[in-house]
Amino acid sequence: MADKFLDKVYDTDPDRLTDLYDDWAGDYDGELIDNGYATPGRLARALASVAEDKNAPLLDFGCGTGLGGAALAAVGFRTLDGCDVSEGMLQEARMKGIYRNLWQTDESGRLPFNLSDYPLVAAIGVISTGAAPAEMLPYIARLMSPGALLAFSYNDHTLEDAAYMDALDSVTETASILFDAVGDHIPGLGSKSRVYVLEIG
Repeated sequence: MADKFLDKVYDTDPDRLTDLYDDWAGDYDGELIDNGYATPGRLARALASVAEDKNAPLLDFGCGTGLGGAALAAVGFRTLDGCDVSEGMLQEARMKGIYRNLWQTDESGRLPFNLSDYPLVAAIGVISTGAAPAEMLPYIARLMSPGALLAFSYNDHTLEDAAYMDALDSVTETASILFDAVGDHIPGLGSKSRVYVLEIG
């Protein structure tokens, strides 16, 4: 049987992505897990390998249903907050009971919290084609405090998109790359992703 949403996300009009994720929320975990979704665990382990304090506040940016938060908690991160544009996804995340705070954001980029309060930020599968636009990466980096760590992933589609690679280049003019590795993304689809951890300059 064809996947209900994985085969749609990259072809959906960006203006309708929040609706798509709202509709996907109830099936999201099952569909991704059935396809071996590997990026959350890879990114969580990468961040854990360079973070000095796993008790420090960590923002799961674009947390979705909390799959990423669960992976972060599994490697020892204890103070998790999350945000997402999709209320449907947030409803699923709340049920996992792993977040201290959860906020709904909107596509304008305005945030109901200060990113500078977080020494750790993770954006797992968020800044990519089929999700947040390329300019979200430098936007997040600008709002973070010097010395904070930003962990994120670029999937195959994103690595082939010049706008996203240009955004990465702009951020790494001042940020240091602490971790950079390619590995499985969604093995059921034969896809890879690149996981990065940056220290904000």
